[in-house]
Amino acid sequence: MSTTTTGQAQPPKEIPLRTVRSNIAQSIRAYHAHDLQEAAVQLGQHFLYANLANIQTKQDVLDTLAEQFTLPPHFGRNFDALYDCLTDPLHKSGPQPGFIVVLEHIPATARFDKETREQLLDIFRDAADYWAERKIPFRCFYSFQ
Repeated sequence: MSTTTTGQAQPPKEIPLRTVRSNIAQSIRAYHAHDLQEAAVQLGQHFLYANLANIQTKQDVLDTLAEQFTLPPHFGRNFDALYDCLTDPLHKSGPQPGFIVVLEHIPATARFDKETREQLLDIFRDAADYWAERKIPFRCFYSFQ
């Protein structure tokens, strides 16, 4: 327990996401984007958020991720380029504190079918594995429309 300047004991501060593996892509479930953003701040980690509501196609998803994640202008707007932007350049830019990523309302449309959704999530799973090898937390939380 820590103490305040008045000498009163304070309960230990709750560690955000302590029950969530440090390198994972999982359903957002009981979490809220705002709470995850606060956790990222408390942990000193990068917070990436994308709201994919009303998106219909793979290209729309890639364009939205490029805009909302502020990906570099040279982003090739394909899944391979997305993986590259989530990994290698960040690794080469120096030590990273960790990442909390939120993908809300991933489309479930005929033009963004189950196979495409799984390909997208595989990129974030692969990025979590990439960062795990480097002992850097990377947590991705997602929900479907």
